[in-house]
Amino acid sequence: MRKKISHELMSLSNVGKATLEDFKLLGIHSIKELAKCNPDELYNRLQKITKQKHDPCVWDVFAASIHEAKTGEKQKWWEWTKVRKTRRG
Repeated sequence: MRKKISHELMSLSNVGKATLEDFKLLGIHSIKELAKCNPDELYNRLQKITKQKHDPCVWDVFAASIHEAKTGEKQKWWEWTKVRKTRRG
């Protein structure tokens, strides 16, 4: 028996309770809203809202979730780590 999904964002493969809470803090309540987002903007805004530095892997989760929201393609969040690291040069 499948576990009931308590929120539509949790239907995304990389969204668990912690990420859902981050999205709520950021004012994102639907997959449609998430699809319009930018992971850099979300990551930076989350740090400003919480007044603390977050692990860079949070960016990876945001990027993977946004990608899935836009395309429907599920990718593991750690596949985005190399993207983040490449962008930093």
